[in-house]
Amino acid sequence: MSQGSATAPPAGYRAVFAVTEFRAVFAAHLLSLLGVVVSELALTVLVYDLTGSPLLSALTFALGMLPYVIGGTLFAGVADRYPARRVLVVCDLVCAACVAVMLVPATPVAGLLALRCLVAAVAPVFTGTRMAALTDILGDGDLYVLGRSLLRIVSQSAMLIGFGAGGVLLTVLSPRGAITVTVVTFLCSAALLRFGTRDRPARLGSGSATLLRESLSGARLVLGDRRIRALLLLFWLPAMFVVAPEALAAPYVAEIGAGPAALGLLLCAMAVGHVGAELFVGSALRPRTRSRIVLPVAAVGLLPLVVYVVRPGLPLALAALALAGTGAAYVIGLDQWFVDAVPPELRGRAMTLLTAGLMTIQGAGMALAGLAAEFFPVHHVVAGSGIIGTVVALLVVTEVRRTTPGQMSDTERRDGADRHMTSR
Repeated sequence: MSQGSATAPPAGYRAVFAVTEFRAVFAAHLLSLLGVVVSELALTVLVYDLTGSPLLSALTFALGMLPYVIGGTLFAGVADRYPARRVLVVCDLVCAACVAVMLVPATPVAGLLALRCLVAAVAPVFTGTRMAALTDILGDGDLYVLGRSLLRIVSQSAMLIGFGAGGVLLTVLSPRGAITVTVVTFLCSAALLRFGTRDRPARLGSGSATLLRESLSGARLVLGDRRIRALLLLFWLPAMFVVAPEALAAPYVAEIGAGPAALGLLLCAMAVGHVGAELFVGSALRPRTRSRIVLPVAAVGLLPLVVYVVRPGLPLALAALALAGTGAAYVIGLDQWFVDAVPPELRGRAMTLLTAGLMTIQGAGMALAGLAAEFFPVHHVVAGSGIIGTVVALLVVTEVRRTTPGQMSDTERRDGADRHMTSR
């Protein structure tokens, strides 16, 4: 962590909202996210209405995660090669166009799924570009960290509010009518970003390399740096294991004989813990303290899931999930470490790769949890995720500690500097 950000008093969330451009980014994020959540629910219902197939309906949700790795790897170069505002606006317009085609009654189910994939492939480019653009809008110190925190809080809250709003909309509108809302939210997001943020130059010139080569080169540079790679793993791997109880919430409710209301509570509990932890850490702790808690919290954040070994009833399960959600407190400090470790000319590609990897590994974690539950009791799978995940987290924490500036050898520091030089 930089010396200035370590000693400065916390600016607070109010200071972030004082930045006019951030308010536009925040509003655009809120609108587009609510629209995406509503469209996911409505599209799932639409596909089921058209086909009567539970498999295709479930696949609609899965396709929201799987293409992330493609878009995040092959198109990451867009984030640094073109001006951020242009990339963000074009991404919103592409998504609005895709959703608009979904509204056409003649669009076949295969076309609906293909359009869903395209929207998901664009998402990591948009998110990575926005994350990098925040360093231009807020700087790369405490304001950036708090801005990222606010966007995560919105994401967690939108999942709760959006599914509820989508359910209400589907009682008064057809699935296609509800999807129309998403077109409007994407267009409003594009307008907010176009007229509410400054036009800044690209981090890199267009150069002679193709976009694909630039994207793959950026991925090699990011993953080839030991420090950055360790930080990425600390973002990714705990997230892979923490999704197990959410992925298995429905079968767990059946296992303990609880009602449908219990399913909703189990799906909300972790998000409530996450939002509470983000708000507390962001508003009550100084940057130095946030930095100090990163490794300890990351190391033990999955331990609450071990409670599932005793097949807990609903109250204890909810408490364990909320406590596991608070484990996300380490991410705020990790955001600062990551932006400090990545050179400015690589930030767009690094943050796009971070987003793509996070979504992909969460999808893989859900799939693996489901597979394990075919052979073992659900509560044992969740408890096993907590145990195995903690072991993995400890290994990653050890690697992050070894790569802390001041701990690396002269050769490792020189190699890292050489890698950064090749990206200029």
